[in-house]
Amino acid sequence: MATRQNSTNGKPKSPRIQVVLPELICDQLTILALNESRTVSNMAKVLIQEGIKKYSESKGKGMIPEYDLNTDKFRDSLEKQSVKRLKGAPHRIRYKK
Repeated sequence: MATRQNSTNGKPKSPRIQVVLPELICDQLTILALNESRTVSNMAKVLIQEGIKKYSESKGKGMIPEYDLNTDKFRDSLEKQSVKRLKGAPHRIRYKK
């Protein structure tokens, strides 16, 4: 079962799992991550997401809930948003004593 930790501000972090990999697969994962400028952990997440998607498509849609597992779509939608600039110079924040 995945473990869930809390961050320092009290919000729950994403679930964590631990996986034991053979040396060869770990090396291949590291090479893939370097090629795509990702961390090894992020590359593993992406590959797991793609594997789950392919598995659910081959076995039928009813097996796994249809969540949006593709983080690329989310990133693309964020990148397509227009940049909003703040108007005027930044104001000095004054703290009350």
